[in-house]
Amino acid sequence: MAATSATTFSIGSTASFGSRVRLQAQSKPAGVRFNAPVLSSFNGLKAAASLSCESESSFLGRESTAALRSSFAPKVKKSEQRSQYGLQTQASYKVAVLGAAGGIGQPLALLIKMSPLVSALHLYDIANVKGVAADLSHCNTPSQVLDFTGASELANCLKGVNVVVIPAGVPRKPGMTRDDLFNINANIVKSLVEAVADNCPDAFIHIISNPVNSTVPIAAEVLKQKGVYDPKKLFGVTTLDIVRANTFVAQKKNLKLIDVDVPVVGGHAGITILPLLSKTKPSVSFTDEEIEELTVRIQNAGTEVVEAKAGAGSATLSMAYAAARFVESSLRALDGDGDVYECTFVESNLTELPFFASRVKLGRKGVEAFIHSDLQGLTEYEQKAIEALKPELKASIEKGVAFAQKQTVAA
Repeated sequence: MAATSATTFSIGSTASFGSRVRLQAQSKPAGVRFNAPVLSSFNGLKAAASLSCESESSFLGRESTAALRSSFAPKVKKSEQRSQYGLQTQASYKVAVLGAAGGIGQPLALLIKMSPLVSALHLYDIANVKGVAADLSHCNTPSQVLDFTGASELANCLKGVNVVVIPAGVPRKPGMTRDDLFNINANIVKSLVEAVADNCPDAFIHIISNPVNSTVPIAAEVLKQKGVYDPKKLFGVTTLDIVRANTFVAQKKNLKLIDVDVPVVGGHAGITILPLLSKTKPSVSFTDEEIEELTVRIQNAGTEVVEAKAGAGSATLSMAYAAARFVESSLRALDGDGDVYECTFVESNLTELPFFASRVKLGRKGVEAFIHSDLQGLTEYEQKAIEALKPELKASIEKGVAFAQKQTVAA
Protein backbone atom coordinates (compact mmCIF):
# COMPACT_ATOMS: atom_id res chain seq x y z
CA MET A 1 0.00 0.00 0.00
CA ALA A 2 2.77 2.40 0.87
CA ALA A 3 4.22 2.05 -2.59
CA THR A 4 1.13 3.52 -4.19
CA SER A 5 -0.05 6.05 -1.63
CA ALA A 6 0.32 9.78 -2.16
CA THR A 7 2.82 11.65 -0.05
CA THR A 8 1.80 15.09 1.08
CA PHE A 9 3.76 17.81 2.88
CA SER A 10 1.96 20.80 4.31
CA ILE A 11 3.18 23.28 6.88
CA GLY A 12 0.61 24.00 9.55
CA SER A 13 -0.32 23.54 13.17
CA THR A 14 -0.67 19.82 13.88
CA ALA A 15 0.99 16.65 12.74
CA SER A 16 -0.07 13.11 11.94
CA PHE A 17 1.87 10.46 10.13
CA GLY A 18 0.52 7.52 8.19
CA SER A 19 0.36 6.52 4.56
CA ARG A 20 0.04 10.26 4.06
CA VAL A 21 2.73 12.44 5.57
CA ARG A 22 1.14 15.75 6.44
CA LEU A 23 1.33 18.72 8.76
CA GLN A 24 -1.78 20.86 8.64
CA ALA A 25 -4.50 22.48 10.70
CA GLN A 26 -7.24 20.18 11.87
CA SER A 27 -10.04 22.47 10.75
CA LYS A 28 -8.78 23.08 7.24
CA PRO A 29 -5.53 22.91 5.30
CA ALA A 30 -3.34 25.91 6.09
CA GLY A 31 -0.05 25.51 4.34
CA VAL A 32 1.92 25.03 1.20
CA ARG A 33 1.36 21.46 0.06
CA PHE A 34 3.91 19.57 -1.96
CA ASN A 35 2.67 16.52 -3.88
CA ALA A 36 5.76 15.90 -5.93
CA PRO A 37 8.24 13.35 -7.25
CA VAL A 38 10.74 14.81 -4.82
CA LEU A 39 9.80 12.05 -2.36
CA SER A 40 9.30 9.16 -4.72
CA SER A 41 12.58 7.48 -3.85
CA PHE A 42 12.21 7.64 -0.07
CA ASN A 43 10.82 4.83 2.08
CA GLY A 44 9.00 3.25 -0.83
CA LEU A 45 6.69 6.22 -1.10
CA LYS A 46 5.31 7.24 -4.46
CA ALA A 47 4.07 10.79 -4.80
CA ALA A 48 1.65 12.36 -7.22
CA ALA A 49 3.29 14.89 -9.53
CA SER A 50 1.42 18.01 -8.55
CA LEU A 51 1.73 21.12 -6.48
CA SER A 52 -1.06 23.00 -4.80
CA CYS A 53 -1.03 25.93 -2.40
CA GLU A 54 -4.21 25.48 -0.42
CA SER A 55 -3.75 28.63 1.61
CA GLU A 56 -1.01 30.78 3.05
CA SER A 57 1.85 29.02 4.82
CA SER A 58 2.01 29.64 8.55
CA PHE A 59 5.76 30.07 8.22
CA LEU A 60 5.72 32.58 5.41
CA GLY A 61 2.67 34.80 5.67
CA ARG A 62 0.23 35.86 3.02
CA GLU A 63 2.44 37.93 0.74
CA SER A 64 5.39 35.55 0.76
CA THR A 65 3.13 32.59 0.08
CA ALA A 66 1.52 34.37 -2.85
CA ALA A 67 5.00 35.00 -4.17
CA LEU A 68 5.92 31.36 -3.58
CA ARG A 69 2.82 30.22 -5.43
CA SER A 70 3.50 32.47 -8.40
CA SER A 71 7.21 31.72 -8.49
CA PHE A 72 6.90 28.06 -9.43
CA ALA A 73 5.37 28.51 -12.86
CA PRO A 74 8.16 30.65 -14.40
CA LYS A 75 10.79 28.23 -13.18
CA VAL A 76 9.44 25.28 -15.09
CA LYS A 77 11.19 26.15 -18.32
CA LYS A 78 14.44 27.26 -16.70
CA SER A 79 15.96 23.98 -15.62
CA GLU A 80 16.03 20.47 -16.94
CA GLN A 81 16.58 19.26 -13.40
CA ARG A 82 13.11 20.37 -12.32
CA SER A 83 9.86 18.50 -12.67
CA GLN A 84 7.04 19.72 -14.89
CA TYR A 85 5.67 21.53 -11.85
CA GLY A 86 8.84 23.44 -11.05
CA LEU A 87 10.03 21.44 -8.04
CA GLN A 88 13.50 19.94 -7.89
CA THR A 89 13.49 16.20 -8.44
CA GLN A 90 15.46 15.79 -5.23
CA ALA A 91 16.42 17.83 -2.18
CA SER A 92 19.79 19.44 -2.67
CA TYR A 93 20.84 21.61 0.28
CA LYS A 94 22.89 20.79 3.36
CA VAL A 95 22.08 22.50 6.64
CA ALA A 96 24.16 22.34 9.83
CA VAL A 97 22.75 23.12 13.27
CA LEU A 98 25.48 23.96 15.80
CA GLY A 99 24.03 23.41 19.25
CA ALA A 100 21.55 20.80 18.09
CA ALA A 101 21.09 19.06 21.45
CA GLY A 102 19.87 22.20 23.21
CA GLY A 103 16.45 23.58 23.96
CA ILE A 104 16.29 25.48 20.67
CA GLY A 105 18.42 23.09 18.64
CA GLN A 106 16.21 20.02 19.02
CA PRO A 107 12.87 21.47 17.87
CA LEU A 108 14.70 23.52 15.25
CA ALA A 109 16.33 20.39 13.85
CA LEU A 110 12.94 18.68 13.68
CA LEU A 111 11.42 21.58 11.73
CA ILE A 112 14.36 21.72 9.33
CA LYS A 113 14.09 17.95 8.86
CA MET A 114 10.60 18.58 7.46
CA SER A 115 11.84 20.78 4.62
CA PRO A 116 11.72 19.11 1.19
CA LEU A 117 14.67 21.29 0.13
CA VAL A 118 17.11 19.72 2.61
CA SER A 119 19.17 16.72 1.52
CA ALA A 120 21.42 16.49 4.57
CA LEU A 121 20.96 17.72 8.12
CA HIS A 122 24.19 17.87 10.14
CA LEU A 123 23.72 18.09 13.90
CA TYR A 124 26.58 19.26 16.12
CA ASP A 125 26.95 19.69 19.85
CA ILE A 126 29.50 19.04 22.56
CA ALA A 127 27.40 16.19 24.00
CA ASN A 128 24.12 14.28 23.74
CA VAL A 129 23.67 14.83 20.01
CA LYS A 130 23.77 11.18 18.94
CA GLY A 131 20.41 10.48 20.52
CA VAL A 132 18.85 13.54 18.90
CA ALA A 133 20.14 12.45 15.49
CA ALA A 134 18.97 8.87 15.95
CA ASP A 135 15.52 10.08 16.96
CA LEU A 136 15.19 12.46 14.01
CA SER A 137 16.55 9.93 11.54
CA HIS A 138 13.39 7.85 12.03
CA CYS A 139 11.24 10.60 10.51
CA ASN A 140 10.43 9.62 6.93
CA THR A 141 11.32 12.93 5.32
CA PRO A 142 14.00 13.30 2.64
CA SER A 143 17.03 14.60 4.53
CA GLN A 144 19.75 12.34 5.83
CA VAL A 145 20.66 13.09 9.46
CA LEU A 146 24.27 12.92 10.62
CA ASP A 147 25.61 13.63 14.12
CA PHE A 148 28.91 15.21 15.12
CA THR A 149 30.17 15.46 18.70
CA GLY A 150 32.89 17.72 20.04
CA ALA A 151 35.50 20.02 18.52
CA SER A 152 37.31 17.17 16.76
CA GLU A 153 34.26 16.47 14.58
CA LEU A 154 33.21 20.07 13.92
CA ALA A 155 35.16 20.43 10.67
CA ASN A 156 33.53 17.35 9.14
CA CYS A 157 30.13 18.64 10.22
CA LEU A 158 30.65 21.84 8.23
CA LYS A 159 32.22 20.64 5.01
CA GLY A 160 30.00 21.33 2.00
CA VAL A 161 27.22 22.93 4.04
CA ASN A 162 25.01 25.59 2.44
CA VAL A 163 23.38 27.02 5.57
CA VAL A 164 24.82 27.08 9.09
CA VAL A 165 22.48 27.83 11.99
CA ILE A 166 24.03 28.66 15.38
CA PRO A 167 21.71 28.42 18.40
CA ALA A 168 24.59 27.24 20.65
CA GLY A 169 25.03 28.96 23.98
CA VAL A 170 23.40 29.31 27.37
CA PRO A 171 19.79 30.49 27.72
CA ARG A 172 18.62 33.39 29.81
CA LYS A 173 17.55 32.71 33.39
CA PRO A 174 15.24 34.78 35.59
CA GLY A 175 16.82 38.15 36.33
CA MET A 176 19.41 37.70 33.61
CA THR A 177 19.58 40.30 30.86
CA ARG A 178 20.75 39.53 27.34
CA ASP A 179 23.93 41.40 28.18
CA ASP A 180 24.65 38.96 31.02
CA LEU A 181 24.96 36.25 28.38
CA PHE A 182 27.75 38.05 26.61
CA ASN A 183 30.94 36.61 28.07
CA ILE A 184 29.79 33.00 27.75
CA ASN A 185 28.12 33.12 24.38
CA ALA A 186 30.66 35.44 22.78
CA ASN A 187 33.39 32.82 23.11
CA ILE A 188 31.10 30.07 21.83
CA VAL A 189 30.12 32.06 18.73
CA LYS A 190 33.72 33.06 18.07
CA SER A 191 35.00 29.47 18.04
CA LEU A 192 32.11 28.16 15.94
CA VAL A 193 32.36 30.92 13.33
CA GLU A 194 36.12 30.30 13.06
CA ALA A 195 35.29 26.73 12.11
CA VAL A 196 32.69 27.93 9.60
CA ALA A 197 35.27 30.26 8.03
CA ASP A 198 37.72 27.38 7.66
CA ASN A 199 35.31 24.77 6.29
CA CYS A 200 32.33 26.41 4.53
CA PRO A 201 33.15 30.09 4.02
CA ASP A 202 30.47 30.52 1.33
CA ALA A 203 27.59 29.30 3.51
CA PHE A 204 24.75 31.44 4.78
CA ILE A 205 25.39 31.94 8.51
CA HIS A 206 22.40 32.34 10.82
CA ILE A 207 23.29 33.63 14.29
CA ILE A 208 20.72 32.88 16.99
CA SER A 209 23.02 32.92 20.04
CA ASN A 210 22.28 35.93 22.21
CA PRO A 211 22.96 38.77 22.55
CA VAL A 212 22.54 38.95 18.76
CA ASN A 213 23.30 42.69 18.78
CA SER A 214 26.86 41.73 19.81
CA THR A 215 27.35 38.19 18.52
CA VAL A 216 26.72 39.16 14.89
CA PRO A 217 29.47 41.82 14.98
CA ILE A 218 31.74 39.25 16.64
CA ALA A 219 31.06 36.82 13.80
CA ALA A 220 31.75 39.56 11.25
CA GLU A 221 35.12 40.36 12.83
CA VAL A 222 36.09 36.69 12.92
CA LEU A 223 35.23 36.29 9.25
CA LYS A 224 37.18 39.44 8.40
CA GLN A 225 40.21 38.12 10.23
CA LYS A 226 39.93 34.90 8.25
CA GLY A 227 39.61 36.86 4.99
CA VAL A 228 36.24 35.36 4.05
CA TYR A 229 33.71 37.93 5.25
CA ASP A 230 30.71 38.40 2.99
CA PRO A 231 28.25 40.79 4.67
CA LYS A 232 25.46 39.55 2.42
CA LYS A 233 25.64 36.07 3.96
CA LEU A 234 25.83 36.84 7.68
CA PHE A 235 22.44 37.12 9.39
CA GLY A 236 21.28 37.79 12.91
CA VAL A 237 18.01 35.89 13.26
CA THR A 238 15.45 38.37 14.58
CA THR A 239 12.49 36.54 13.08
CA LEU A 240 11.04 35.81 16.52
CA ASP A 241 10.37 39.52 16.96
CA ILE A 242 8.34 39.52 13.75
CA VAL A 243 6.50 36.34 14.71
CA ARG A 244 5.59 37.86 18.07
CA ALA A 245 4.57 41.19 16.55
CA ASN A 246 2.29 39.46 14.06
CA THR A 247 0.73 37.33 16.78
CA PHE A 248 0.16 40.12 19.29
CA VAL A 249 -1.24 42.56 16.72
CA ALA A 250 -3.62 39.93 15.34
CA GLN A 251 -4.85 39.17 18.84
CA LYS A 252 -5.20 42.82 19.80
CA LYS A 253 -7.06 43.87 16.67
CA ASN A 254 -8.98 40.62 16.13
CA LEU A 255 -7.39 40.06 12.73
CA LYS A 256 -6.91 36.85 10.82
CA LEU A 257 -3.38 35.94 11.90
CA ILE A 258 -2.28 34.62 8.53
CA ASP A 259 -2.92 38.06 6.98
CA VAL A 260 -0.83 40.08 9.45
CA ASP A 261 2.67 41.32 8.63
CA VAL A 262 4.53 43.74 10.93
CA PRO A 263 8.11 44.74 10.08
CA VAL A 264 10.43 44.97 13.09
CA VAL A 265 13.63 47.00 12.86
CA GLY A 266 16.63 47.98 15.00
CA GLY A 267 18.14 45.14 16.98
CA HIS A 268 17.17 42.10 19.01
CA ALA A 269 17.08 43.20 22.66
CA GLY A 270 14.92 45.49 24.75
CA ILE A 271 14.28 48.92 23.30
CA THR A 272 16.38 48.13 20.22
CA ILE A 273 13.44 45.99 19.07
CA LEU A 274 11.09 48.36 17.27
CA PRO A 275 7.90 47.09 15.63
CA LEU A 276 6.79 49.51 12.91
CA LEU A 277 3.09 49.32 13.66
CA SER A 278 2.35 52.06 11.15
CA LYS A 279 3.58 49.69 8.43
CA THR A 280 1.31 46.82 9.52
CA LYS A 281 -0.39 44.92 6.72
CA PRO A 282 -3.30 44.87 6.36
CA SER A 283 -3.55 48.55 7.21
CA VAL A 284 -4.98 49.03 10.69
CA SER A 285 -5.24 51.97 13.06
CA PHE A 286 -3.91 51.99 16.63
CA THR A 287 -4.56 54.32 19.52
CA ASP A 288 -1.55 55.81 21.29
CA GLU A 289 -2.21 53.48 24.20
CA GLU A 290 -2.31 50.42 21.94
CA ILE A 291 0.95 51.43 20.26
CA GLU A 292 2.69 51.79 23.62
CA GLU A 293 1.25 48.54 24.96
CA LEU A 294 2.09 46.47 21.88
CA THR A 295 5.58 47.92 21.50
CA VAL A 296 6.49 47.24 25.12
CA ARG A 297 5.06 43.71 25.00
CA ILE A 298 6.95 42.83 21.82
CA GLN A 299 10.16 44.22 23.31
CA ASN A 300 9.74 42.30 26.57
CA ALA A 301 8.22 39.10 25.20
CA GLY A 302 11.39 37.12 25.93
CA THR A 303 11.22 38.10 29.59
CA GLU A 304 7.54 37.10 29.58
CA VAL A 305 8.55 33.54 28.63
CA VAL A 306 11.53 33.41 31.02
CA GLU A 307 9.32 34.39 33.94
CA ALA A 308 6.56 32.00 32.93
CA LYS A 309 9.03 29.12 32.86
CA ALA A 310 10.23 30.13 36.33
CA GLY A 311 13.85 29.19 35.92
CA ALA A 312 13.24 26.21 33.64
CA GLY A 313 14.42 27.95 30.46
CA SER A 314 13.75 30.69 27.97
CA ALA A 315 11.91 30.97 24.65
CA THR A 316 12.91 27.76 22.87
CA LEU A 317 9.89 26.53 20.93
CA SER A 318 8.89 29.89 19.48
CA MET A 319 12.55 30.63 18.72
CA ALA A 320 12.89 27.31 16.93
CA TYR A 321 9.77 28.03 14.90
CA ALA A 322 11.01 31.49 13.94
CA ALA A 323 14.49 30.23 13.07
CA ALA A 324 13.00 27.46 10.94
CA ARG A 325 11.02 30.07 9.05
CA PHE A 326 14.23 32.00 8.34
CA VAL A 327 16.05 28.82 7.28
CA GLU A 328 13.21 27.97 4.90
CA SER A 329 13.34 31.46 3.43
CA SER A 330 17.10 31.14 2.92
CA LEU A 331 16.68 27.79 1.21
CA ARG A 332 14.00 29.18 -1.08
CA ALA A 333 16.32 32.06 -1.97
CA LEU A 334 19.21 29.68 -2.65
CA ASP A 335 16.85 27.61 -4.79
CA GLY A 336 16.12 30.58 -7.03
CA ASP A 337 12.87 31.94 -5.64
CA GLY A 338 12.96 35.58 -6.71
CA ASP A 339 10.53 36.95 -4.13
CA VAL A 340 11.83 36.20 -0.63
CA TYR A 341 11.73 38.91 2.04
CA GLU A 342 12.62 38.71 5.74
CA CYS A 343 13.60 41.07 8.54
CA THR A 344 17.11 40.32 9.82
CA PHE A 345 20.04 41.95 11.68
CA VAL A 346 22.77 42.51 9.09
CA GLU A 347 25.50 44.91 8.04
CA SER A 348 23.49 47.83 6.76
CA ASN A 349 23.67 51.34 5.34
CA LEU A 350 20.12 52.30 6.26
CA THR A 351 21.36 54.26 9.28
CA GLU A 352 24.72 55.48 10.55
CA LEU A 353 25.05 52.24 12.53
CA PRO A 354 27.14 49.46 10.94
CA PHE A 355 24.50 46.81 11.72
CA PHE A 356 20.74 47.23 11.73
CA ALA A 357 17.72 44.94 11.55
CA SER A 358 15.33 45.63 8.70
CA ARG A 359 13.45 43.90 5.93
CA VAL A 360 15.69 42.66 3.13
CA LYS A 361 15.26 40.80 -0.13
CA LEU A 362 17.09 37.48 -0.15
CA GLY A 363 18.64 35.82 -3.17
CA ARG A 364 21.15 33.15 -4.08
CA LYS A 365 24.04 35.35 -2.92
CA GLY A 366 22.38 36.47 0.28
CA VAL A 367 21.05 39.98 0.84
CA GLU A 368 20.10 41.44 -2.54
CA ALA A 369 18.40 44.64 -1.44
CA PHE A 370 17.28 46.64 1.58
CA ILE A 371 13.65 47.73 1.71
CA HIS A 372 14.14 51.44 2.31
CA SER A 373 10.41 52.18 2.18
CA ASP A 374 9.88 50.56 5.59
CA LEU A 375 11.81 53.42 7.19
CA GLN A 376 10.06 56.15 5.23
CA GLY A 377 6.93 57.95 6.36
CA LEU A 378 7.21 56.80 9.98
CA THR A 379 5.11 58.22 12.77
CA GLU A 380 6.62 60.66 15.26
CA TYR A 381 6.55 57.89 17.88
CA GLU A 382 8.53 55.53 15.64
CA GLN A 383 11.04 58.20 14.61
CA LYS A 384 11.74 59.04 18.24
CA ALA A 385 12.00 55.35 19.11
CA ILE A 386 14.61 54.80 16.39
CA GLU A 387 16.70 57.68 17.70
CA ALA A 388 16.32 56.35 21.24
CA LEU A 389 17.48 52.83 20.35
CA LYS A 390 20.57 53.91 18.43
CA PRO A 391 22.91 54.59 21.40
CA GLU A 392 22.15 51.22 23.02
CA LEU A 393 22.47 49.33 19.75
CA LYS A 394 25.70 51.18 18.93
CA ALA A 395 27.17 50.21 22.31
CA SER A 396 26.25 46.54 21.82
CA ILE A 397 27.80 46.47 18.35
CA GLU A 398 30.99 48.12 19.59
CA LYS A 399 31.15 45.68 22.50
CA GLY A 400 31.10 42.76 20.09
CA VAL A 401 33.73 44.29 17.81
CA ALA A 402 35.98 45.09 20.77
CA PHE A 403 35.66 41.55 22.11
CA ALA A 404 36.70 39.99 18.80
CA GLN A 405 39.61 42.35 18.34
CA LYS A 406 40.80 41.85 21.90
CA GLN A 407 40.74 38.09 21.45
CA THR A 408 42.84 38.45 18.30
CA VAL A 409 45.44 40.59 20.09
CA ALA A 410 45.56 38.12 22.97
CA ALA A 411 46.07 35.23 20.59
